[in-house]
Amino acid sequence: MATSVTVSTELALFIQKYKTENNLLTEVFDPEWRSPCEKEQPIVDQEGVTRIRWSPKKRSAENQENGLTRFEKAIETNIHPDIKEYYGSYWSAGLEANAIQGPVSLILLWNEDDIDRLIENLIGHTIERQRLGAPLTTFFACTDNKSELILSVENKSGNVMLEKPGDKKTETIASSLEAFLSTLKPANASRHPEQMAKTIENSRSCLT
Repeated sequence: MATSVTVSTELALFIQKYKTENNLLTEVFDPEWRSPCEKEQPIVDQEGVTRIRWSPKKRSAENQENGLTRFEKAIETNIHPDIKEYYGSYWSAGLEANAIQGPVSLILLWNEDDIDRLIENLIGHTIERQRLGAPLTTFFACTDNKSELILSVENKSGNVMLEKPGDKKTETIASSLEAFLSTLKPANASRHPEQMAKTIENSRSCLT
Protein backbone atom coordinates (compact mmCIF):
# COMPACT_ATOMS: atom_id res chain seq x y z
CA MET A 1 0.00 0.00 0.00
CA ALA A 2 1.38 3.42 -0.95
CA THR A 3 2.11 5.83 1.88
CA SER A 4 -0.21 8.81 1.82
CA VAL A 5 1.47 12.16 1.27
CA THR A 6 0.83 14.58 4.11
CA VAL A 7 1.87 18.09 5.06
CA SER A 8 4.33 16.75 7.66
CA THR A 9 5.98 14.33 5.20
CA GLU A 10 6.42 17.04 2.56
CA LEU A 11 7.77 19.43 5.18
CA ALA A 12 10.19 16.74 6.39
CA LEU A 13 11.45 16.19 2.84
CA PHE A 14 11.97 19.91 2.35
CA ILE A 15 13.81 20.23 5.68
CA GLN A 16 16.10 17.35 4.77
CA LYS A 17 17.07 19.16 1.56
CA TYR A 18 17.31 22.47 3.42
CA LYS A 19 19.84 21.11 5.91
CA THR A 20 21.93 19.73 3.04
CA GLU A 21 21.85 23.11 1.31
CA ASN A 22 22.55 25.03 4.54
CA ASN A 23 24.92 22.89 6.59
CA LEU A 24 25.53 25.57 9.22
CA LEU A 25 22.44 27.28 10.63
CA THR A 26 22.86 29.96 13.29
CA GLU A 27 20.68 32.53 15.03
CA VAL A 28 21.58 35.47 17.24
CA PHE A 29 21.62 34.00 20.75
CA ASP A 30 18.98 35.28 23.15
CA PRO A 31 19.17 33.73 26.64
CA GLU A 32 15.52 34.66 27.19
CA TRP A 33 14.34 33.16 23.89
CA ARG A 34 15.60 29.58 23.94
CA SER A 35 14.48 26.81 21.63
CA PRO A 36 14.51 23.00 21.44
CA CYS A 37 16.22 23.57 18.06
CA GLU A 38 19.40 24.93 19.63
CA LYS A 39 22.59 22.86 19.48
CA GLU A 40 25.88 22.99 21.39
CA GLN A 41 26.91 26.20 23.18
CA PRO A 42 26.69 29.84 22.01
CA ILE A 43 29.68 31.14 20.04
CA VAL A 44 30.94 34.64 19.24
CA ASP A 45 31.31 35.28 15.51
CA GLN A 46 33.89 37.47 13.74
CA GLU A 47 31.70 40.55 14.21
CA GLY A 48 31.52 39.97 17.96
CA VAL A 49 27.88 38.78 17.84
CA THR A 50 26.93 35.84 20.07
CA ARG A 51 25.19 33.21 17.99
CA ILE A 52 23.79 29.71 18.51
CA ARG A 53 23.77 26.78 16.11
CA TRP A 54 20.36 25.25 15.50
CA SER A 55 18.56 22.70 13.37
CA PRO A 56 14.82 22.05 12.80
CA LYS A 57 13.65 19.59 15.44
CA LYS A 58 10.79 17.15 14.93
CA ARG A 59 8.16 17.46 17.62
CA SER A 60 7.21 14.30 19.46
CA ALA A 61 3.72 12.90 19.06
CA GLU A 62 2.76 14.02 22.55
CA ASN A 63 4.16 17.49 21.85
CA GLN A 64 2.35 18.12 18.58
CA GLU A 65 -0.54 19.91 20.24
CA ASN A 66 0.58 23.29 19.01
CA GLY A 67 -1.75 25.58 20.89
CA LEU A 68 -3.82 26.44 17.84
CA THR A 69 -6.89 25.11 19.64
CA ARG A 70 -6.71 28.39 21.58
CA PHE A 71 -6.87 30.21 18.26
CA GLU A 72 -9.89 28.13 17.26
CA LYS A 73 -11.64 28.97 20.53
CA ALA A 74 -10.87 32.66 20.08
CA ILE A 75 -12.43 32.81 16.61
CA GLU A 76 -15.06 30.12 17.35
CA THR A 77 -14.11 28.20 14.20
CA ASN A 78 -12.20 25.00 13.48
CA ILE A 79 -9.17 25.77 11.32
CA HIS A 80 -8.04 23.60 8.44
CA PRO A 81 -6.18 20.47 9.65
CA ASP A 82 -3.31 21.12 7.21
CA ILE A 83 -2.41 24.29 9.11
CA LYS A 84 -2.50 22.50 12.48
CA GLU A 85 -0.28 19.74 11.10
CA TYR A 86 2.11 22.28 9.57
CA TYR A 87 2.64 24.32 12.73
CA GLY A 88 2.69 21.18 14.90
CA SER A 89 5.39 19.27 13.03
CA TYR A 90 8.67 21.02 13.88
CA TRP A 91 10.37 23.51 16.14
CA SER A 92 12.28 25.76 13.78
CA ALA A 93 13.28 29.27 12.81
CA GLY A 94 12.01 30.52 9.46
CA LEU A 95 13.08 28.54 6.41
CA GLU A 96 13.92 30.18 3.11
CA ALA A 97 12.73 28.68 -0.16
CA ASN A 98 12.14 29.37 -3.81
CA ALA A 99 8.69 28.60 -5.20
CA ILE A 100 7.56 28.74 -8.80
CA GLN A 101 6.13 32.17 -8.00
CA GLY A 102 9.30 33.50 -6.34
CA PRO A 103 10.99 33.71 -2.91
CA VAL A 104 9.17 32.28 0.12
CA SER A 105 9.94 32.41 3.83
CA LEU A 106 8.18 29.65 5.76
CA ILE A 107 6.97 30.67 9.22
CA LEU A 108 7.55 28.04 11.89
CA LEU A 109 7.55 27.99 15.69
CA TRP A 110 10.80 28.57 17.60
CA ASN A 111 9.50 27.69 21.05
CA GLU A 112 6.36 27.43 23.19
CA ASP A 113 6.17 31.20 23.73
CA ASP A 114 6.28 31.71 19.98
CA ILE A 115 2.85 30.04 19.83
CA ASP A 116 1.35 32.96 21.74
CA ARG A 117 2.85 35.45 19.31
CA LEU A 118 1.58 33.45 16.35
CA ILE A 119 -1.94 33.22 17.78
CA GLU A 120 -2.02 36.96 18.41
CA ASN A 121 -1.08 37.64 14.80
CA LEU A 122 -3.49 35.03 13.43
CA ILE A 123 -6.36 36.58 15.39
CA GLY A 124 -5.47 39.99 13.97
CA HIS A 125 -5.41 38.54 10.46
CA THR A 126 -8.79 36.87 11.02
CA ILE A 127 -10.36 40.09 12.29
CA GLU A 128 -9.13 41.89 9.18
CA ARG A 129 -10.54 39.18 6.88
CA GLN A 130 -13.88 39.42 8.69
CA ARG A 131 -13.87 43.21 8.30
CA LEU A 132 -13.39 42.76 4.57
CA GLY A 133 -16.17 40.17 4.39
CA ALA A 134 -13.61 37.72 3.01
CA PRO A 135 -13.24 33.95 3.55
CA LEU A 136 -11.07 32.86 6.47
CA THR A 137 -7.42 32.23 5.63
CA THR A 138 -4.51 31.27 7.89
CA PHE A 139 -1.04 32.47 6.87
CA PHE A 140 2.05 30.26 6.95
CA ALA A 141 4.66 32.16 4.90
CA CYS A 142 5.66 35.50 3.48
CA THR A 143 7.20 36.32 0.12
CA ASP A 144 9.97 38.54 -1.21
CA ASN A 145 11.11 41.18 1.27
CA LYS A 146 10.08 43.91 -1.17
CA SER A 147 6.55 42.56 -1.37
CA GLU A 148 3.60 42.79 1.03
CA LEU A 149 2.15 39.50 -0.21
CA ILE A 150 1.75 36.54 2.14
CA LEU A 151 0.85 32.89 1.64
CA SER A 152 -2.09 31.34 3.42
CA VAL A 153 -4.41 28.35 3.47
CA GLU A 154 -8.07 29.01 2.74
CA ASN A 155 -9.98 27.41 5.56
CA LYS A 156 -12.85 25.93 3.58
CA SER A 157 -11.05 24.55 0.52
CA GLY A 158 -7.52 23.97 1.82
CA ASN A 159 -6.16 25.82 -1.23
CA VAL A 160 -2.92 27.76 -0.88
CA MET A 161 -3.60 31.44 -1.55
CA LEU A 162 -1.45 34.45 -2.35
CA GLU A 163 -2.89 37.50 -0.63
CA LYS A 164 -2.11 41.02 0.52
CA PRO A 165 -3.10 41.94 4.09
CA GLY A 166 -6.02 44.36 4.01
CA ASP A 167 -7.07 43.29 0.51
CA LYS A 168 -10.03 40.98 -0.07
CA LYS A 169 -8.66 39.66 -3.35
CA THR A 170 -6.65 36.42 -3.32
CA GLU A 171 -5.00 34.20 -5.92
CA THR A 172 -5.00 30.39 -5.74
CA ILE A 173 -1.52 28.98 -6.39
CA ALA A 174 -1.88 25.36 -5.18
CA SER A 175 -4.68 22.91 -4.44
CA SER A 176 -3.26 21.97 -1.02
CA LEU A 177 -0.47 22.82 1.38
CA GLU A 178 1.31 19.51 0.79
CA ALA A 179 1.18 20.12 -2.98
CA PHE A 180 2.71 23.56 -2.52
CA LEU A 181 5.45 22.32 -0.19
CA SER A 182 6.41 19.65 -2.71
CA THR A 183 7.34 22.36 -5.25
CA LEU A 184 9.70 24.29 -2.96
CA LYS A 185 13.45 24.36 -3.41
CA PRO A 186 15.73 25.36 -0.50
CA ALA A 187 17.30 28.83 -0.62
CA ASN A 188 20.23 30.29 1.27
CA ALA A 189 19.42 30.75 4.94
CA SER A 190 20.99 34.23 4.92
CA ARG A 191 17.67 35.59 3.64
CA HIS A 192 16.01 34.60 6.93
CA PRO A 193 16.55 37.64 9.23
CA GLU A 194 15.08 40.14 6.76
CA GLN A 195 12.13 37.94 5.96
CA MET A 196 11.21 37.12 9.54
CA ALA A 197 11.35 40.75 10.64
CA LYS A 198 9.08 41.66 7.75
CA THR A 199 6.69 38.78 8.46
CA ILE A 200 6.16 39.88 12.04
CA GLU A 201 5.63 43.47 10.92
CA ASN A 202 3.09 42.41 8.27
CA SER A 203 1.23 40.25 10.77
CA ARG A 204 1.09 43.02 13.36
CA SER A 205 -0.33 45.42 10.77
CA CYS A 206 -3.47 43.26 10.79
CA LEU A 207 -4.06 44.27 14.40
CA THR A 208 -4.58 47.95 13.58
